[in-house]
Amino acid sequence: MVQKTYFKTKDYCKVKFSFKVEDAETVEILGLNSDWENSVLMSKKKDGSFSADVNLPKETRHEFKYLVNETIWLNEPEADSEAPNVYGGSNSVIVL
Repeated sequence: MVQKTYFKTKDYCKVKFSFKVEDAETVEILGLNSDWENSVLMSKKKDGSFSADVNLPKETRHEFKYLVNETIWLNEPEADSEAPNVYGGSNSVIVL
């Protein structure tokens, strides 16, 4: 799930990412701000889901993927859209 909170007086949007996947020990977000090298590590909750809050610039578009257990790449099912990537798959897209 992706939840967006806009602030009238700020030039960014607070985005809350929530993701649940079976047997996950770690979940990271890669690709935000076109940064595929430095991940955003999500926090594991008691119910087994993972979440992270990220401030992203308003009026921007971001492609991203979740990296589960450092080996499995997954898309966000509730993303705004998907875009093809160079690996023959697709990336999740969020539009702010």
